Order: sequence, then C-alpha cells, then structure tokens
Amino acid sequence: MASKFETFAALHVPGNPVVLYNIWDAGSAQAVAQAGAKALATGSHPVGDAAGFGDGQQVPLDYVFANARRIMTAVDLPLTVDFEGAYSTDPEEGGRNVAQLKATGAVGCNFEDQVIGGEGLHPLDLQVRRIRAIRDAVGDDFFINARTDLFLKTQTYDDALIDQVVERGKAFADAGASGFFVPRIAEPAHIERVVREVPLPLNAIAFPGAPEKKVWADAGVARISHGPFPHRALMAKLTEMAREAIG
Repeated sequence: MASKFETFAALHVPGNPVVLYNIWDAGSAQAVAQAGAKALATGSHPVGDAAGFGDGQQVPLDYVFANARRIMTAVDLPLTVDFEGAYSTDPEEGGRNVAQLKATGAVGCNFEDQVIGGEGLHPLDLQVRRIRAIRDAVGDDFFINARTDLFLKTQTYDDALIDQVVERGKAFADAGASGFFVPRIAEPAHIERVVREVPLPLNAIAFPGAPEKKVWADAGVARISHGPFPHRALMAKLTEMAREAIG
C-alpha cells in the first residue's frame, strides 16, 4: 500500500493537475474533503487571518503544528502545510523546523524565497542552501514545494522575468525540491516554457481573473492551489449575511 507521501506526490501530473482548495482549520478541512478533495493544503494567510494573527510568520510555530495535527485528526487525507519561510533564515534552523512539521504527520510544505518582513527575495545561493538543509532534515519522501515570488515582486511579466524564474526553478530542483510554485504566473506561453525547462511539477495559483483550469492543464500545470481566496470569499459572504441579519 502506498504511503501518504507517495500518494500525494503521485497526484502531481502535468496536464491533469491536482486541485488544492486551501483550508485553514479542521472544520474547513472537513468541508473541502466532503467536496471530493484528494489532498488538503493550508494557506498561511487564511490560517493567520482565521486565528487572528495575520500573515508573514505571525502565527506561532506551536499553533502551526497543533493546527496541522487537528486537521489530520479530522480528515484522513494527505496534508501539505504552507510554511512560508520555515520561520528562519538560517538553513539548519529552518531544516529543524520543517522536520518538526513532518513529525506532525504532514506530507509536505510550501517554502518561499521572499524575505519575510523585509524587501525582495533571498539570494539564490542562500535559498539553495536552505532547501538543501530542509531536504537533509526531512529525508527523501517529504514534498518540498519550493516557491518563488518573482511574479509577486514586479508588474513586468516579460521574458527576462521568466529567465529568472527558470534559473530559480532549476536551482531549486538541483537542491532537492519536489515541486515548483510560481504564484501569479498565468500566461500559457510562460507556463509552457517553465514546464519545459524546469524538471519539477509546476504549481500555479487560481487567483480571481486567472485562466480556467483547462487552459493551465493544457499548458502543463501539475498543481493548482487557491491560496487566501476561498477564506476571503467566505468571510465576505459572512459579513454580508451578518449585515442583512443585523440591519
């Protein structure tokens, strides 16, 4: 019988992407599981917002780990956790933090390259060392979804930007990443080039106004996540319902 790690990794099929409708707690996990999800993924923003902490590694590590355990107690599906920057810029400490996350039962995590609480991205050589340290700490089976925020740091989506995306993706693959997450990448031509040149399954995020799932599937996307948008939509609906009831 395949382990949850193997089951989760096998869901990443270019052209037939796994859809991860991001959750934030045990209740939202149960709701998404009932919709037919094959796996679950937290989003750091909805977890932080729902708990009153906010995003950007404001959620205490103990809460992150306890929340993961509660979700896995409530739902028997593979869970990957949005772990932002692993709560440390030091490669070895970040690796130890991710190892603690794996100990909760999570099968994978997102790991991003932006400077949390600062400006820009970490230098590529440092980010590579951080990914290698995580891989050394968690072993071969844990799914490290290495994220680059290049698209989030600019409004100029040109070939030069894709050159940088590809450079980072190749380096992340060499460092031991399992997947490559590029939030806000959208154009099929850009996706096709990244899929062609980076030897990792590509994760895109379904933001409002993004292309339909089939367009991305045809371009080779292997994973589609939804980030903070489900939680934001639900909270907007809650406010609307409350306004009608109160008014």
